[in-house]
Amino acid sequence: MSKWFTMPVAVHLFFVRDGEILLLRRFNTGYEDGNYSVPAGHLDGGEEVISAAIREAHEECGVVIKPADVQVVGVMHRRANDERVDFYVSVSVWSGEVVNTEPDKCDDLSWFGLDELPDNMIPYVRKAIENYHAGVWFDSYGWQPGE
Repeated sequence: MSKWFTMPVAVHLFFVRDGEILLLRRFNTGYEDGNYSVPAGHLDGGEEVISAAIREAHEECGVVIKPADVQVVGVMHRRANDERVDFYVSVSVWSGEVVNTEPDKCDDLSWFGLDELPDNMIPYVRKAIENYHAGVWFDSYGWQPGE
């Protein structure tokens, strides 16, 4: 019997408007609390990346997104305590007002300029946003010392 390696897969949403990106500050989660990230979540198994992005947008921001309005803009293979694959999607059209629907996990939901990201960001998320802004579609993170 062979054993296959598996790893978590997540989708991160880049809500973009007028040169700004929507960031949320993690709170009371036990992971990177006090640091900014983007709306994100793990795929639920048997769930396609675009469907997961649409689900997470509704769960975390209260908005509705059509599949045609979600564009995959990046993939990152990263390593910290474990290995992960992250998909990054860009969204510029949605229905409804962006609101913090998870105040128990997020204590700030704000727009920031793509060139004016806050200092207290999760490092791999900052790198993914920089890649997006520079048109870099794929990256590895956490494999080199200092990452």
